[in-house]
Amino acid sequence: MKSKLSIDKQYKLILTCLQEGIELSTLLDQESLTYDDLRYVRNGHQRPLESQPFRHLDEFEQQDHRIPYVSFFSGAGGMDLGFERAGFCHIASFDIEELFCKTLKFNRPDWKVFAGKENGDLRHFDAVARCLEELNVSPEFEGVFVGGPPCQPFSIAANQRFAKWGDNFKRIGFNHTENGTLLYDYIRLITHFRPRVFLIENVPGILTVDGGSQLEVALQWLRQNGYSVTPPTVLNASSYLVPQDRQRVFVVGWRGLNDFEFPEPASSWITSGSALEGDLAVLPNYVTREHKAASIERYMRLAYGQRDKLGRVDRLNPNAPSKTVIAGGTKGGGRSHLHPHIPRTLAVRESARLQTFPDDYVFSGPLGRQFTQVGNAVPPILAYHIATSIASQQF
Repeated sequence: MKSKLSIDKQYKLILTCLQEGIELSTLLDQESLTYDDLRYVRNGHQRPLESQPFRHLDEFEQQDHRIPYVSFFSGAGGMDLGFERAGFCHIASFDIEELFCKTLKFNRPDWKVFAGKENGDLRHFDAVARCLEELNVSPEFEGVFVGGPPCQPFSIAANQRFAKWGDNFKRIGFNHTENGTLLYDYIRLITHFRPRVFLIENVPGILTVDGGSQLEVALQWLRQNGYSVTPPTVLNASSYLVPQDRQRVFVVGWRGLNDFEFPEPASSWITSGSALEGDLAVLPNYVTREHKAASIERYMRLAYGQRDKLGRVDRLNPNAPSKTVIAGGTKGGGRSHLHPHIPRTLAVRESARLQTFPDDYVFSGPLGRQFTQVGNAVPPILAYHIATSIASQQF
């Protein structure tokens, strides 16, 4: 990507902003430039890793078995998209966040989506059960329940946004007053409807809160209700053709005594540089943050993988998978990474690429909430590989 802006001219623009108090966005506009014309001083000279070309979700083989599934804590639909591509038949999605469900409904208008506290909140068992029964989901359901209860109570990354001496830093896990017990609410639905298979997803922190004892109690409850359950297994999305280093815990349970094995890792990585190739500016949700000149002056000096300590953001290495995409925003409430070739934070669309959402998948709401939807999601391509294994081994 060749820039119209030289490094010398870039320095002059930044110096003008700093000396005269002009916003960098204003000056760039006057020069018929955008933030995408900015460049780093140091491009790095690391030897490129072997990488497969980036693969879009629709490039993976789609099965036609039509096994039904129900999605809980669906968010923007990352898990749903993976199961859809793997040939599963969508029955319903549930999420308490109205905005996230708006994204689902916009992209999949034919799907049954239950939103908000009235029907999308798993703490209201009777309401959720009634919605399922109206869709002919009954006990001994010959399909799959999938869900990832909100991970913030168990997340180290989420708590690192707070000062280490503050009360908010300590992870409170299952003691979280709103989200900490949603795993148990999900399990209650599983044991009532008894799907043939269930899938649980969460952050690795769930394994260490309370020494893992409360998670083990939950899994033992499922075993006592007739399920064979895998040990909690940490999968890294980068091992499954997702251009991102993202570790998550998965548990699969099934009625009966069959064995289950998680999918085999791929033989090579896909890098962030490969994923971010092409003109993404023509795609939806491509809006970049209008950084201050002082921030750009710091960012442009970073090498591959280096952190800006003041802003606590990292420049991605284009020759390696991205660091974990987080549920950050554009102004507070989190942070995103710096583009490997442009000294600015990623656009929502770029983060969605690293998460393997389809390019035509549109995220609703304000910019910060779009980042939240992308960062909270299970990468669809990772979900696809798990779904394919479930279909081939358990049905």
